[in-house]
Amino acid sequence: MSTPPDEYYTAERWQNWVGRLREEDFNPEEEDSARFLWNLRDDTAIAVAKIVTDAEDEELAEESALEKLGQMRDIIFAEVEFDDEDKTMLIQSVQASLEPVISAAEEYVANAPADEASAAEYVNAAIDAGNEDELDAAFAYCAQAGTRIFAGDEIDTSVVEEIENALVLDWVNGLDSLQSALADPEVVEEED
Repeated sequence: MSTPPDEYYTAERWQNWVGRLREEDFNPEEEDSARFLWNLRDDTAIAVAKIVTDAEDEELAEESALEKLGQMRDIIFAEVEFDDEDKTMLIQSVQASLEPVISAAEEYVANAPADEASAAEYVNAAIDAGNEDELDAAFAYCAQAGTRIFAGDEIDTSVVEEIENALVLDWVNGLDSLQSALADPEVVEEED
């Protein structure tokens, strides 16, 4: 079922991904499982990117864009539990990776991109803060980096090798999905 043009992301779309995760055997060490998680994250980031792009192109009013981002936030961050603790951790990791993506989108639409540094500098600051267990600061830097990515900046994803904190790693992976979504905003098709 395709999404109507005025719906950017639906609960049904999210639940389709969650349902697949629930039904199948997943091992994040295997390529197919890792690809599934990337596709889930990318699919969501693409929807966020489309909302922001439509707001930039004035096809969507600022208030409507923020409302749609809020609706996505409600869908994506609703608690999901599985009988399998590993699957619960996997979905929580995906949800965490999408937090700075949506926060950056809201900030970008409501205000403007952060302007005190480049996306790469914000990511490096986030990594440093995360390594010092300053997670609030690390998250803020990731969200600021996201606003810069919306403005056209790019980050070098090889920085993930330097990240010690798992949560910061999730956040930077989310920014990578956002960067990919803006470069190639095609809907990720769920594989049967």
